[in-house]
Amino acid sequence: MDVIVVGGFLGSGKTTTIINMGKYLAEKGKKVAIIVNEIGEIGIDGDVIKRFGFDTKEITGGCICCSLKVGLRTTITLLAQEYKPDVLLIEPTGIAFPHIIRNEVELMNLGEEVKIAPLVTLIDGSRFKYLMKEVKEFAMRQIIDAEILGINKVDLIEPIRIPILEASVQQLNPKARVVLLSGKDTGEKFENFMQIVLPDIKEVPEKAQATPTGEKSQPPESQETEDSIEASGVGSYAAEFAIKDGESLSKETTRELTTELMNTIKEKVLELNPEFVGHIKLFLDNGLETVKQSVTIYYEEPQEDIIKSKEGAVPTLKILSAVSNVKKEALKDAVNSSVQETFEKRGIDTHKAGHDHDHEHDQKHGHGHHGHHGHEQ
Repeated sequence: MDVIVVGGFLGSGKTTTIINMGKYLAEKGKKVAIIVNEIGEIGIDGDVIKRFGFDTKEITGGCICCSLKVGLRTTITLLAQEYKPDVLLIEPTGIAFPHIIRNEVELMNLGEEVKIAPLVTLIDGSRFKYLMKEVKEFAMRQIIDAEILGINKVDLIEPIRIPILEASVQQLNPKARVVLLSGKDTGEKFENFMQIVLPDIKEVPEKAQATPTGEKSQPPESQETEDSIEASGVGSYAAEFAIKDGESLSKETTRELTTELMNTIKEKVLELNPEFVGHIKLFLDNGLETVKQSVTIYYEEPQEDIIKSKEGAVPTLKILSAVSNVKKEALKDAVNSSVQETFEKRGIDTHKAGHDHDHEHDQKHGHGHHGHHGHEQ
């Protein structure tokens, strides 16, 4: 089993890249599993990936590098035993230090047949100068630790600027391989990227199944136990809302509501930080289709995707927000008041479902493991 960790700051395009990697590997005859680590207890990206037919385990409720080591170990062991993937892709939250997660996996002693691929870190090339301004030290740490640096979203960059950007990134980490990527281009650039990550990818191995060693002992603690969330300076808040009579929401109304809500949240976040970077994601599911919207920087218009709902889906709204240099309580108020205003205006009843989560890390790195979701397809 090859294990690939794909890190990068919020909004760098990790989920799209991981879906493209999964499809590419599946076409080569590989069996792929994906672990997604979200901020807070509300899983969003895991839902997207599941709908593409990949088997995912979603670890929520914290950052796997600082509070969910046991959860990560258990999840990988279970996936290796039950699903026996050829390739395991791990997507840490954008406010994690990916190398700590990669080191944790190495310390698990999962057996000789488990190989750890070079650490991949994605950089949103279209926002590079803003990242260097808003979250410079944190983004630098992610870049310096990487072995492969993927400059992503090159389709959004003026061609004349690309060589300058490549040179700047290479200068920050001279040892890393720098690769150009775009979520829209899975042709030559992507093939080149995959060859660097897994050089022997063309050979489809016989299905030699990786079996973990099953050791009960805990891995040694990572030398680095700093709290990456604190280091990032990012406030985060995730919440899920149930919608009463949501079945009556038409497709058009669902889209209008999502846009209205996103614009309201964005306005309030701009008051808190006029030049924010990060990620605000909304999922509004009316039972038939889900409207997903996301914003990753202060000047961006919301990006929208429509995804078919899972069978038996109940109308829900999921929100995941992580914003640079904003206090989490202020972000929580901005999100909750926006939901209330937007839905009350239309006379739609919403209420919190389960726990909201705003990333408390005051218990010596660990409020424990909040459980993973099973193998939904």
